[in-house]
Amino acid sequence: MSIKKLLTNNYKQSIMKQLFTIALVCLSPIALMAQEDCAHPQEVTPGTHAVSFDAESQVPPIICTTGQNNTPTMGAWFEYTPAETVTATVSTVASMVDTRVHIYSGGCDNLVCVGGDDDAGGEPYYTSIATFTAEAGVTYLIAFDDNWDDLDFSFELSESEFVPEMFTMQPVDLGTSFYKNCVVDLNGDYLDDLAAVDNGTSVKVLYQAANGSGFTPATLTTPSTTFMPDWSMSAGDYDKNGYNDLLYGNGNGFSIMMANEDGTAFDEILNSPDGFYVFSQRSNFVDINNDGNLDAFVCHDVQPNVYYINDGEASGEFIQGGIGDYPSGGNYGSIWVDYDNDGDMDLFIAKCRGGGDDASKDELHRNNGDGTFTNVIQADMADHHQSWSSAWGDFDNDGDLDVMVGASSNDEGSHRLYENNGTGTFTNVTEDSGFDDAGVPMNIEHVAHDFNNDGYIDVFNGGGVLMLNNGDMTFTMADVAPHGGPMGDLNNDGFMDVLNGNTVYFGADNGNNWIKINLQGVTSNRNGIGARIEVYTATEGMEKQIREVRSGDGFRYMSSLNAHFGLGTTEAIEKVVVKWPSGTVDTLLNPDINSALMVIEGENVLGNVDFNNELFSIYPNPAGDMITINGNEMGEINEAGIYDLSGRLVASPEVFDNTVQVQALAKGTYIIMIKAADGKQHSAKFIKG
Repeated sequence: MSIKKLLTNNYKQSIMKQLFTIALVCLSPIALMAQEDCAHPQEVTPGTHAVSFDAESQVPPIICTTGQNNTPTMGAWFEYTPAETVTATVSTVASMVDTRVHIYSGGCDNLVCVGGDDDAGGEPYYTSIATFTAEAGVTYLIAFDDNWDDLDFSFELSESEFVPEMFTMQPVDLGTSFYKNCVVDLNGDYLDDLAAVDNGTSVKVLYQAANGSGFTPATLTTPSTTFMPDWSMSAGDYDKNGYNDLLYGNGNGFSIMMANEDGTAFDEILNSPDGFYVFSQRSNFVDINNDGNLDAFVCHDVQPNVYYINDGEASGEFIQGGIGDYPSGGNYGSIWVDYDNDGDMDLFIAKCRGGGDDASKDELHRNNGDGTFTNVIQADMADHHQSWSSAWGDFDNDGDLDVMVGASSNDEGSHRLYENNGTGTFTNVTEDSGFDDAGVPMNIEHVAHDFNNDGYIDVFNGGGVLMLNNGDMTFTMADVAPHGGPMGDLNNDGFMDVLNGNTVYFGADNGNNWIKINLQGVTSNRNGIGARIEVYTATEGMEKQIREVRSGDGFRYMSSLNAHFGLGTTEAIEKVVVKWPSGTVDTLLNPDINSALMVIEGENVLGNVDFNNELFSIYPNPAGDMITINGNEMGEINEAGIYDLSGRLVASPEVFDNTVQVQALAKGTYIIMIKAADGKQHSAKFIKG
C-alpha cells in the first residue's frame, strides 16, 4: 500500500462505514447490483450516488488518467444522458476516499475517453474531480476502479451552463526548440506551417494540409551558423524568390537564412559583419527605405540598433544608428506600424533597463518619408517602463492604430493602454480599461489579434491570459491554456491558433464569420509587409476594420504573414482595400466571407478594371454638373463614393433621387462606387468633362 494510503486509511474507513450505511437506506438493492459491468450500468442524473465494489465486477478496460496504475481488480459502472449540452462534473470530494474515475463515450465495445481524474481533490484524501462537456442526448459511461481503495463511497454528479473552450489542444513534434519557433508559410501555398530551428544546420518543418487534417513533417537543411535564434526569429522573402527566408536573432550576432528556388532547403546565408557584436533582441523584416526589397532590422540590447539595407541582390549595406540611437541600448520589442496613417512604416520600441535608467524610455520613431526617422517624444509615450513588447491594433475600429505597451515587471508601472488621438499623439486610457486589474500578469509577450472573430482586436498576454476586447477600449480577462507562442491559422478554419512548445492550441469555431487576406507584392516587397488592409461592412461598430502585414510582433516569435479579420455575425463585406507600400491601391468588391482572398498587387486597381456592369448605367458620360444612376434592378441607391484611378477616395457625395452632384470635380476620369439596396457595392467609370 502506498504512503498516502497509510496516512489516512484507518480514519477514512471509520468515517466511510458511517456515511455509506446512511446512503444505503436511500438506495434500492436493484440500483446497487446494477453497477457491476459496462453492459449493466446504473442510470444516474445530477445528484449524489453510492458506489460499492463487487468482487465479480468488471474492471474499466481503458485508463483515462495519467499516473500510477496498480492493476485494479474491481469496477463500478454508471450511465448518464444529459437533456441539453452542459458542463458536467463528477466529484468524490465529500466521500473522503482515494478514488479514480474514467468517463467514456461510445458503447462497451468501443469506449472512448472523454474525461477522467485521479487526485484532483488533493491531500489528504486524494479524491477525484472530473469535468467534461456532456452533449445533449449522448450517453456517457462513468466508471470507478479500486486502483487505490476498495471502500464504499459516494460521488456527486453536477451540471453547469456549457461555455465553449476557446482552445483545444493537439500535440506535435518540433523537438525542444521552444524559443525558436515560427508560424509562417514555408512552401508557397499561403497556408501557415510550423517551423523550429533544430540545430545550427537544419530547420524542422510541419507543413499544413489544405483540408486542416494535420501536418506533414520535413527537415530543411541550412548553411552552418553559430548565431542560433536564441532571442527572436522573423520571416519574409528577403531575396524575392517566392519563398520565405528566416532571420535569426542571437546574443552575439544575427543570420539571414535564404530559401532556395523551390523552398526545399536554405542554401545561402547573410551574417552580421565579422567581429561586430550584436546583442539581438526583437528582429523584423521590413522595407525601411520602401524600394521594394525587404530589409533586416535588429534591436540591439546594449548599443544603437542595427540593420541591413537590402541591395536587391540578397546582400546589403550594414548600418548602425539612425533608428534608435540611445548609447546603451535598452532596445527590446521593435514593431513596425503606420501610427500616423501617412502610408509609410514607423517604428515603436518597447524598452527595458530598470532602475530609472533613461534606456528604458519607450521610443516612437516617425518615418519622415525620406529615409530618415524622428523620435517623436511629443507623442506622449516616452515613459520609463520595463517592457519587452507592445500590441498594436485598431482596438476601437476608428481607423487608426492604438497600442497596449506591456510590462515585464511592475517596478516602473504596469501595463499601459494608449488610444490614438489621430493627431500624432496618444492618450493613456489604462484606468478602468481592464489592463489596470492587478490580476493581469506581467509578461514579455503581448500581441494583438481577433481571437473570437467578433470584429474587435484582442490582446494575448504571454502569461496565459487573453484580454477580450469589449469594443469600447475596455477589455475583459479570460484565462486560456497557451502561455504564448507564434500564431496563425493552423487548420485553415479562419480562427487564430497558438503554437506553444510541442502543442498546438486550436481556436474554437464559435460560429462567427471571418475573412483572410493573402498578399503577393509585385512592385512592393513580395510579402506585402507594410501594407494596410481595410475591410468595409455595414455592421455598426465594424464599418471599417484595418490590419497591417508585419514580420515580427511580440518579443521573440514569428507569426503568420496572412491578414486575419473577424466579422462577428456580419454576412457580407462591401469591399476590401489593400494599400501597398508602393502606393498602389487594390479594391475588391463584395468578396466571399469565410474564405481566403488572394490579392496580387495591381490586379484590382480601380483604374485598370474593365467595367461592364449590366446592373446599372450612368449618364451623361462625359458628365457636367451631375450624373444620374439608372439601375431599376438595384432599388433605391443612397450611398456613393467617387475615386480617382489610383483608388483614392476624392468625394462622398449625397445621392438624391439616384442623382449625384459632380460639379466640384476637376476634369478627368473617375470611378463611382455605389451601394445597392441589398448592401452590395458596384462601380462604373465615368469622365468629368
